[in-house]
Order: sequence, then structure tokens, then C-alpha cells
Amino acid sequence: MTTKTVLITGAGRGIGLATAKAFETAGWSVISLDKEFAGEVVGRRVDFDLRRSGDIPALIASLGDLDALVNNAAVLYCDPVEAIPEDHRAEILTVNLEAPSALIAAAAPGMKARRSGRIVNVSSVSAFTGHPDLWYGVTKAGILNLTKSWARALGPHGILVNAVAPGPTQTRMYDQLPQSRRDDVMRAVYSGRVCRPDEVAAAILWLGSSCPEYVNGTTLDVNNGSYPR
Repeated sequence: MTTKTVLITGAGRGIGLATAKAFETAGWSVISLDKEFAGEVVGRRVDFDLRRSGDIPALIASLGDLDALVNNAAVLYCDPVEAIPEDHRAEILTVNLEAPSALIAAAAPGMKARRSGRIVNVSSVSAFTGHPDLWYGVTKAGILNLTKSWARALGPHGILVNAVAPGPTQTRMYDQLPQSRRDDVMRAVYSGRVCRPDEVAAAILWLGSSCPEYVNGTTLDVNNGSYPR
């Protein structure tokens, strides 16, 4: 049996690293992409800054055939909504929204030629409500429409495009939130605890490898009842 290959962005830590481990355990060949790796690297390491969105087509061409793509990388800044620096806004839009679409566009021709492929985009519960980090929330909502739009475009070619929307998850991004915001969101969580990265990774693995082919253009909530207020 031929080993399948998955590209995971933001794989240097958190949900991305957990997802890389999950795919590797499932027997996949893993390509881990990040702009910096804090420690452990799963599979083939690719150092790449997604702010260089214009270089994405050449990057994808250099990686060979991809059976799955996980768009996990994201940026969040805890800026006041009235005073968001322009460089922060631009970076969030590029990394969180434009880069995932560019990666899908670059990977799609190869998947279409094989009439097979799975793409999983990582959104957030922030997509469903007003969010203190304005552009982060906007991009995570945009990811859901991006998912449906690409699913519509690629579904006839045998390619599945789905998303996950995690709630509060024990990552560096969550750790940077003010304690008041962490307390607020935790009041709505049914189990009273944050999600583990491996729990989100399990959902991503299912969508990226074994969910029914009729599951396409959908979003799987992994939030335990939590929605930011």
C-alpha cells in the first residue's frame, strides 16, 4: 500500500504538532511546516513564513504529491479593537485567510488529477460571534466561507474540503489571552476544562483521512459548548 502524504501548517506546536503526531501514528508521511519550530518536529521539516503568500505555489510544487492538506497556522494579537496596528491587521489577514486559500489553490491541481484529496481548515468558535480580536474573528469566519466555496469548486473532482472550529484549547495562543477572557469563555464550557490539542487533532485526522465522502463543505465544532462573549 502506498503511503499517503499530508502537509500540516503551524506544525511546530499546539494543535498543529498534535495533528502531525496523529497522522504519523496513523501511518501517514507527514510534512510539518512552520516559520519556527520550538522543539519537536514530526516528519519532514519545512521552514516557511506564510506571510510570503506569493511563494506558496513554488513551495507546493517542491513538495510532491499531497493527499491531504491541513491549514492550521494562524496569528492572534490581543489588541484593543479601537487601536489595531496596521501591520497586525495585514499579518492576520495574510496568514489566517489568504495563505490557506493560496495553499488550497496550489494543491488542488494535483489532487484533481488524481481525483482524490482531503483538505481540513482550522477555524474557531470565534467565527460564530463578535470577537474581541476583530480581525482574528473576521478571518476565522472567513475560513468557514472559504471552506464551503472550495468544497463547491473541488467536490466534483473527488476532493473533500472541511473545517474544524475548536473552542478554548491549551496552546500558546490560548495562554496569551488575558485571564479575564479565559475565565469568561470557561464559564460556558460544559466540562469545565480547556480542550487538549490531541482532541482537536483527532477530529482533524478523521476529516482528513476517514470521514465518509459525503461529508464535504461542513464544519465540525470541537468546543464543548464554549462561545466567547
